[in-house]
Amino acid sequence: MADAVIVVVLLLVAATATTAVAVRDPVRQALVLSVLGVVLAVLFTVLQAPDVGLSQLAVGSALTPLLLLLAVRKVRRRARGREDPE
Repeated sequence: MADAVIVVVLLLVAATATTAVAVRDPVRQALVLSVLGVVLAVLFTVLQAPDVGLSQLAVGSALTPLLLLLAVRKVRRRARGREDPE
């Protein structure tokens, strides 16, 4: 039973990681990266590493996508500011 759960979660990890690479929009990539962080946290929990799972949940599904979204927002604002001369 546990082996089947591990295989399913590994397939989910592979699918979400592939989706994160295939998506072209940076905002959507950050959202998919967040989902990937949650799936990896589930994988670590299933593999009996709850401390690593909690760290992954905090960093991989919340902090990293948030920092990426803030960076994309700042870059887009600067690009918009260069296009609109005042």
